[in-house]
Amino acid sequence: MSFQNPVFIPGPTNLPESIRKACDMPTLDHRSPAFARIFKPAVEGVRRVLKMDAGEVILIPSTGTGGWEAAVSNTLSPGDTVLAARFGMFSHRWIDLCQRHGLNVQIIETPWGQGAPLAAIEAALKADKSIKAVLATHNETATGVKSDIAGIRRAMDAAGHGAMLMVDGVSSIGSMPFEFSAWGVDIAVAGSQKGFMLPAGLAILGISPKAISAMETATLPRTFFDFKDMLTSYARGGFPYTPPVGLIAGLAHAIELLESECLDNVYARHHRLAEGVRRAITAWGMTPYAATPDLYSDTVTAVKVPAGCDGTALVQLAASKYGVAFGVGLGEVAGKVFRIGHLGMLTDVMVLSGLATAEMCMADLGWPITLGSGVAAAQDYYRGTVPALAMAAE
Repeated sequence: MSFQNPVFIPGPTNLPESIRKACDMPTLDHRSPAFARIFKPAVEGVRRVLKMDAGEVILIPSTGTGGWEAAVSNTLSPGDTVLAARFGMFSHRWIDLCQRHGLNVQIIETPWGQGAPLAAIEAALKADKSIKAVLATHNETATGVKSDIAGIRRAMDAAGHGAMLMVDGVSSIGSMPFEFSAWGVDIAVAGSQKGFMLPAGLAILGISPKAISAMETATLPRTFFDFKDMLTSYARGGFPYTPPVGLIAGLAHAIELLESECLDNVYARHHRLAEGVRRAITAWGMTPYAATPDLYSDTVTAVKVPAGCDGTALVQLAASKYGVAFGVGLGEVAGKVFRIGHLGMLTDVMVLSGLATAEMCMADLGWPITLGSGVAAAQDYYRGTVPALAMAAE
């Protein structure tokens, strides 16, 4: 008999059974009123999760990477200058995508483990008024670091700059507070497979009126990702091509689940689960890779492994011996960390099972570990805080 253990990677996340069933539906005519009845609640729900006062929501059959490409190709032209800090694998990949599209990327090299450098961003904007967009990774999944998006907007305002603010929120939106309008975001990119607890396959974007206006002069090529085609079809209740109907139905249901728990409670649950993981890491004598506590992500923690230990070996052993998935280190931190994802459909009891598995792997590999130390530290914290199920019931 085969059993499925929960996954502890920063996405795709565990699927709630009701979401899986919502996605499992018969073939539907996507040009019929029946599809519009599924599509509209999904779009309006995303608007509420993003906290958008104005603008449009775009759903594209893709992943977060496709969302990045759609963001730049719909609003920019070849040779345009964009500003981005590189402080992890995913900020690096967005930079690489822009360079491949013929954009001039001003890169602020930042040590991995740090967040977006606000002072350097402000200085760069003051020095160059031609910058068309600032690219910001809200939650750097490779290092477990969150950045201050509101702070970036303040830096842009202090510089008196009119650039657009584009935010990669793939591993934060739906799990950590996000304020599209209050933070002055122009494009936010999310994916279905993280906080929304769906299978991969949907890029989810919020676009501001300013970004919509930028579409009028943007000349980068786009067809599949064309926002104009999408919005024209949306006005008729449909898509410009065949949509992933099951995923959109699942998205509408996922938002129902998030809102039934209450978004503030969702965010508090993620913080609580993350803090338990961090208590365990301290008990192991290790530290998160994030440089300071104010940078700690509530969706993923990159655990800095002891000298002479290999984080990738732990991940491989957990998968082969115990059937449990953790995240490997990426790029500059390959082998130096292993990553524990704590987002989506998770409870404290599930997290404890992941911590126990990590400890068994450490012991198997001969790492300096006392079995049960991290689990006990997390248990003490979880016992003294409001349980996730109690929070959901309030």
